[in-house]
Amino acid sequence: MENTSRFDHFIESFTQLIEQRASEEQVFSDGKALLVDLVSNDDWLPEEFAQPSESTYQQFLLHCDPQDRFSVASFVWGPGQTTPVHDHTVWGMVGILRGAETCDEYTVNDDGIRHLGQHLLNPGEVDLVSPTVGDVHKVSNAHEDKVSISIHVYGADIGKVLRHTFNPETGAPADFISGYTNRA
Repeated sequence: MENTSRFDHFIESFTQLIEQRASEEQVFSDGKALLVDLVSNDDWLPEEFAQPSESTYQQFLLHCDPQDRFSVASFVWGPGQTTPVHDHTVWGMVGILRGAETCDEYTVNDDGIRHLGQHLLNPGEVDLVSPTVGDVHKVSNAHEDKVSISIHVYGADIGKVLRHTFNPETGAPADFISGYTNRA
């Protein structure tokens, strides 16, 4: 049985933070602490939002603020699955609930694309993205033999945001809107 009160508390607390018209810096400080607390406990995510697909990673909408000020989604990664190189155009936080993820960071400019480095994220850890702190990355399940799950919080309804993928060789952008696996 899921501890739904844990997720409800997270949404209530995050909504209060957003209603304070918090700056990105405050969201990354106070909001990150809330997300660390949430992903440090693996007793609340309903099983229907933890199901992998054999073909691609899943993006399940868990909550969208009624005013589109933030959204929360679970990303479910089958063994070895990865995203294309992409951006977000809004602030975001990625918290690891199960398994592990590898994040490859990039910069894109008129001269093309450049790989900046890679880091590993384990359960309970949170990564930050935004146009101000670094917004272009590729995320992969760090495991070739098991599922990983991360919880993402974004500063908009990320399923409706016009974003970009980038050609890993040239940096050429292509528009996309991610949508969600589920219809919430």
